[in-house]
Amino acid sequence: VAKLCVCDLLVAQCDVNCCCDPDCSAADFSLFTTCSVPIVTGDSRLCSQKAAVYSLDVKANPPERIFKLIDQVNPSVFCIHTTNYKQALSFSSPEMPTSENFDQLLRRFGSAAFSAEPDSWNMNTDTQNPSDANETYRYKYGVPIQTVDAFLRLPSPVVSSWCSDANPAGFLVNQATKCTRLVSVEKCGNIQAVSMLFYINSNILAVPKSSQMVNITVQSIVVQSLNGMQTLLNGNDVLRLPMILGGLCINIVFGVSYHITYTDAGEIIEAAASFVLGAINKEALSIQQSFEISFTQVNTKPVPLSGNPGYVVGLPVRAGFRPQGYPFPVEILFAANSNKYGQFTILQSTSSKDCLAAQGARTPILFGYNMMSGCNLRITGSVRCQLLTQTLLDLLKGQSFPEYVASFGNSQAQDVLDWVPITYLHTSEQRIYNTFQSSCQIPVSLEIEVKWTKYGSLVNPQARIVNVTATITTSTFKQLPWGRERTIPITSSVFFTDISSPAEPGYKARPTINAKLPFDFFFPFV
Repeated sequence: VAKLCVCDLLVAQCDVNCCCDPDCSAADFSLFTTCSVPIVTGDSRLCSQKAAVYSLDVKANPPERIFKLIDQVNPSVFCIHTTNYKQALSFSSPEMPTSENFDQLLRRFGSAAFSAEPDSWNMNTDTQNPSDANETYRYKYGVPIQTVDAFLRLPSPVVSSWCSDANPAGFLVNQATKCTRLVSVEKCGNIQAVSMLFYINSNILAVPKSSQMVNITVQSIVVQSLNGMQTLLNGNDVLRLPMILGGLCINIVFGVSYHITYTDAGEIIEAAASFVLGAINKEALSIQQSFEISFTQVNTKPVPLSGNPGYVVGLPVRAGFRPQGYPFPVEILFAANSNKYGQFTILQSTSSKDCLAAQGARTPILFGYNMMSGCNLRITGSVRCQLLTQTLLDLLKGQSFPEYVASFGNSQAQDVLDWVPITYLHTSEQRIYNTFQSSCQIPVSLEIEVKWTKYGSLVNPQARIVNVTATITTSTFKQLPWGRERTIPITSSVFFTDISSPAEPGYKARPTINAKLPFDFFFPFV
């Protein structure tokens, strides 16, 4: 601390009132009025340390500087007793990359994880911590999927559009990337990243830090011709490596799609890869590769999405209901029958236009599509009012009308705030169909209004549902006498309303950069 001086700013010159400045002489000290820094210490978190105290003796003639080196005790109970890593007490300037040391820095810091600790801190890996002996390892969300040699690679663009193979795939993180790869026909057999073997030759660890491994199997192979036509191969067990044939390099990997199956305990049990292979000619200098990874829990069926994140026009609106005992919608409504969107539908018109014959005929509600359908209900005097009312409600709403609608096309069931409750309204029409005997109210129409807005930037807005209202309209009619009948029209409709706020006058959208950061860009920070 005797050599530290935070007020020494001028080089080879005396700073005014800086009592610790080594450039100041006794004559300079005699002109000082005070010490701008009266005490200099090291780390204030230390329990005990030296402190340099500076003061002026104004009674002396001329005034003199007084310097003392004392032991300072930290009164706090929580303090550092000993510092065994001196480098941690100060900031060291990072090594700037140059053409000479670039390869060395890339080997040290270019992987998904690296250590900045000195070699003296390396612990014996054979000595296991007793507290970790009974610990059960498992994958958690976002943790890189480990393989025998490193991590499961999912190439992606970093700063430019060129592919970087250092991007690891995160557990339960669905990703889709596209990047550009340099290729040439003469060297296609030596480029690892265009070979199927590069993506399946490393086994995945079932759980982190374990010896149990999962092989990556080939699920399907699609061959793409030079004009873009694709053909699905029957055999998937054949490893097709790049080779030169007639001036072309065939079996080049244009796309890889991983599919991982896991358990609720965070263990990977299956891994499959689907490939798109193509050919290049001598004129090709680069190709665009696409990579994708998805996850499915064992004994469950994957839920189709209707956008990512915003809804796509023409895809079904995703809906759900809240099962008893759950505080949020955890079951998404997709039927187990042939119509996977069967639970959020409207009445489908039939050629006969008979409501009783149209029961069970439904059509899914597609985002952005205004639709109207209907049928005719023939009422006789023998029909009971209560039975007729329930039949028409089932006809309009279907067997399981949802309670919630997903605000985004990729909303997950566990995200409570991503689900919009459906508001029910009831209106009555003052229409009297006959003047005989007692009256009866029956539902005659169901109108669904979906309000949505553009969410996000003006450059790439995403469709987001903010409100859904279902209005059931009932009409009153008199009970018909025996032998009489009447036909009543029953209608069902859905329409979408854009409630997006218009851009402010004179507003200019900020330019955006269409670049995707690698998965571990902020590692190890959150």
